[in-house]
Amino acid sequence: MIVNFPQDVRDWLVAHLERGTPPATITAQLEAQNVPAVLAAAIVDTVAHAVARGAPPPAGQLHVDETPVAAAPFRHEEPLHLGRAPVLDAGDRRVQVLARLERPAVALLSGLLDARECAALIALARPRLDAVRVVDPQSGEDVIAEHRSSEGMFFRPLETPLVERIERRIEKLTGIPLAHGEGIQVLRYRPGAQSTPHFDFLLPANAANRESIERSGQRISTMVMYLNDVESGGETAFTEAGLSVTAREGNAVYFQYGNRLGQSDHASVHAGSPVLAGEKWIATKWLRARRFVPRA
Repeated sequence: MIVNFPQDVRDWLVAHLERGTPPATITAQLEAQNVPAVLAAAIVDTVAHAVARGAPPPAGQLHVDETPVAAAPFRHEEPLHLGRAPVLDAGDRRVQVLARLERPAVALLSGLLDARECAALIALARPRLDAVRVVDPQSGEDVIAEHRSSEGMFFRPLETPLVERIERRIEKLTGIPLAHGEGIQVLRYRPGAQSTPHFDFLLPANAANRESIERSGQRISTMVMYLNDVESGGETAFTEAGLSVTAREGNAVYFQYGNRLGQSDHASVHAGSPVLAGEKWIATKWLRARRFVPRA
């Protein structure tokens, strides 16, 4: 099908996709403007796949597939890197799997960290916290993240014995080499702080992200570790799946969104719900398809 694709519509779609707005949300907005549901889904799906390849379509005539789900379906048949056992070997401890979700591929883990490790990570991170920055999709520059009202810092890989112990635990659990991991990021969310729906994989919409993917491959999975019990709010919400994970000290949620074909699963879109009372501390580890080489 060929549809007219004005410049303002093109720019609006691309801007929303590059900042991580879920395709379903954009489709609903088009439908609210009286665009037929099938056509809206087809347009968004076509543009989303183009943006993911780093080649947003030009304005003018847009060729869209009327059956967008079949256009480039994410192959999610691959099993979780964690395997299917109810109790996992993390090397220096056993970790229980509390729940799994097929799509997106998610596992909720109990006891990945103990109370002392959580407290120690917070103590090490606290004096190094700064406003969270992200790569601006247009300029490629690091800017303060408007969609993440939190403070954070990064540990270097293997920076301390504690960091190394946790990283080797994650390597044992996932089977993904330690060298494929980015440095652990610790985040603090104060009351009212949140992160809006976003993807963890990199959208190749700017030079910085494309260079990062070229150096280290795409992000393929994430381990989010909860460092404290949140008094109220602060859940990790997988918005398209309707799954909400409560933050509990020592627990973790692991989710993967990259497959052997190099595809990234848009169903992995997630958000950090607002903290309603108390604070929320998490430690995040992103894992890559290849050895991680940081930007020089």
